[in-house]
Amino acid sequence: MIPVTRDYLKLHFIVLLFGFTAVLGKLISLPSVEMVFYRTLLAAMGMGVLMILFRKSFTVSKNDLIIILLTSMIVAVHWITFFVSGKISNPSTSLVGFATCSFWAAIFEPLAKGKKIQFLEIGLGIMVLIGLCIILAFDFRYPLGLFLGVISGLTAAWFTVINSKIVNRVSTYTITFYEMIGACAFIVLFMPIYKATWAAKGELNLIPTTLDWFYLALLAWACSVYAYSVAIELTKKLSVFFIQLALNLEPVYGIILALLIFGQQEVMSLKFYAGTLIILSAVVLYPIMKRKTKV
Repeated sequence: MIPVTRDYLKLHFIVLLFGFTAVLGKLISLPSVEMVFYRTLLAAMGMGVLMILFRKSFTVSKNDLIIILLTSMIVAVHWITFFVSGKISNPSTSLVGFATCSFWAAIFEPLAKGKKIQFLEIGLGIMVLIGLCIILAFDFRYPLGLFLGVISGLTAAWFTVINSKIVNRVSTYTITFYEMIGACAFIVLFMPIYKATWAAKGELNLIPTTLDWFYLALLAWACSVYAYSVAIELTKKLSVFFIQLALNLEPVYGIILALLIFGQQEVMSLKFYAGTLIILSAVVLYPIMKRKTKV
């Protein structure tokens, strides 16, 4: 099928939704662990309904289910670090840290598949590190927030590489459904430790406000279930390369949205934006240069 203008608009709309997750994380009053619990719970429910409506299979082998459930723990850590980063700093900082995801994937994927790490990937990885150094070297206010953002990028690359190895055997819908259930279960098991250590005043905050429920629904169903299902559908008309290239714009869209919504709170120094530009340049250049080396 030939793509039309509507398909390109859909693609950029879902990238916008992915970038909006950092903003929603800041708007929701719940702490990050409790917020991710509700996100995974609602996302699993939403994906389950979607699979029933579209008659997708829930069947998966025992070995693959074990891999998926173990991977779900990495997914949980990814979302927790991403939202903690945004809450203790700001959405812009968490998105810049997350932008290192492509760099980590360039390292993890060849290691997982028994291939050599390419000089191109090393060079672009150094670009990312230079960008981070520029941000941190000029009186940057949120070093811990940026560090957690980088951890969220690392874990995102990790579980993406794992999923890429089993996606030929298991439906993407099925993988997502069980990973959301697994992540939710992991957070439930983690909550007693969290309550005894990092929870504010040693208590869990599991009572969302009415506005929180609205933001959580957007986070789980619009930014997770809807955006994910549309991304899969678009692979029928658009190349995976083009979709991945567009997804590299997620931090850009997220930072712009954060500036529009939070205003002065999101305004950073010129050094921050210079470092951010270098990081995003490396992220965008990687798929372009990678494709040219294969031509």
